[in-house]
Amino acid sequence: MSEELPRLVIFDCDGVLVDSEPPTTEVILASFARYGLVMSYDEADSLFVGGTMKGCEAEARARGAALPDDWLAEIYGEIHARLRQGVPLIDGIDALMDALDGAGVPYCVGSNGSEAKMGITLAPSGLLQRVEGRIYSAHTLGVAKPDPGLFLRAAADFGVAPEDCVVVDDSPAGCTAGVRAGMRTIGFAETTDPARLAAVGATPVRSMAEVAQAIGLRLT
Repeated sequence: MSEELPRLVIFDCDGVLVDSEPPTTEVILASFARYGLVMSYDEADSLFVGGTMKGCEAEARARGAALPDDWLAEIYGEIHARLRQGVPLIDGIDALMDALDGAGVPYCVGSNGSEAKMGITLAPSGLLQRVEGRIYSAHTLGVAKPDPGLFLRAAADFGVAPEDCVVVDDSPAGCTAGVRAGMRTIGFAETTDPARLAAVGATPVRSMAEVAQAIGLRLT
């Protein structure tokens, strides 16, 4: 990629825009425990963050959890109820979006989460309005990270070549998708082990100020 600013920035949602992963993981762990599977938070975080709920379900069943047939509907209801209690924004994301707006760099969201969940987590802060019409959900498009298709669809819709895009993601699955898409991939490691993101080819950073610096912007 050239030294110029990117022509499109693609943000993950959970863990990049909003700090929604800890409460989501806690709800999943409580559900697993009810159905006979006890797992530590750290193990669940390593296995599931950045993945899909179907993947969580398959792993739990493989480990002996007696999940009901309608577990997916049940867990989504429980997660959404918890998220409606509120989740904080990731520090600095508003300032970064302001800087991108000021530089004329478009941005969008590419997430394995559902549009319904993103509506719950992003609307209270006003972030939903900032990315309205620019949300790419695996639930809607039928392709999930680490498959690069989600990001490639976003680039195509914006008419931008993959090499002119930057992906900002906090999970190995999401960073793998960015690398596979041929996009410059920044691993947001505020709470993720940066070595896990570097191992799949991402450039780890620990703050939104560092994200801005990595793409040639300065936060005010």
